[in-house]
Amino acid sequence: MEVGVVRVAEDRDFTNLKELLDHHAEWKLDYHKGPIKVWTKTLHNTNFKMIKVLASFDDISTDVMYDVLHDPEYRKVWDQHMIESHDIGYLNPNNDVGYYSMSCPSPLANRDFVLQRSWLDLGDEKYILNHSVYHVNYPPKKGFIRATSYLTGFLLRYNKQTGGCNLGYISQTDPQGTLPPWLVNRVTHIFGPKMVKSLQKATLGYKEWKAMNHPHFKPWHYPEQIKSPRLNLKECVMSTIEVSQRQKTEDENLPQSTPIKIKKSSKAK
Repeated sequence: MEVGVVRVAEDRDFTNLKELLDHHAEWKLDYHKGPIKVWTKTLHNTNFKMIKVLASFDDISTDVMYDVLHDPEYRKVWDQHMIESHDIGYLNPNNDVGYYSMSCPSPLANRDFVLQRSWLDLGDEKYILNHSVYHVNYPPKKGFIRATSYLTGFLLRYNKQTGGCNLGYISQTDPQGTLPPWLVNRVTHIFGPKMVKSLQKATLGYKEWKAMNHPHFKPWHYPEQIKSPRLNLKECVMSTIEVSQRQKTEDENLPQSTPIKIKKSSKAK
């Protein structure tokens, strides 16, 4: 999936996520504590590292964790970083576009995203992908920096030995702004394990919460419950502000021409 491109996710997109999670060549193991491992990978096209988290939870089912990752109302309960989240429109029952804003740990400023989300439930394997796109009605907001998700994905796999859940998480995100890459990479390294631990805790409490909060409302399972409008692809383009910002950046990056000095000819004697 490419930044800015809105399309139905294909098998190759989900396969790509699985391969990134299963192959560790060129990845560096930076953290290993208990059931959680964190790898990072240096990429050629950016100073920001890709992060990979693998974790195994014997007391959690893939079905419940999948619901936790999807349920927008429950996210308000467990996601301490979320400021705002809502659907913009759906492409089909397994692909939609939405807006998400989040608070960031100091010294980072708050960020927001416009994201296409795609998901696939194969029973023992459940996938969720997202990447940044544009929508003309959702320009960058005052007080936020519009960040870019090149790829963020979850793969939940049923553990046949324990009956639990094996979690895989990948993220390649550019927070934009002026922070040095080393600082962003450090914050990301800390954020990965904390996010997984928060997700584990949220999953353990989901069944009780859901039983009292619209227990039968799960549009990610039942498309007839989708309330957002059908997505208009003509609106999935940069806003006027974003076009102006891109043009300004391109102009600033143009090579500066050196003024040509014209030597005056001496008068004939």
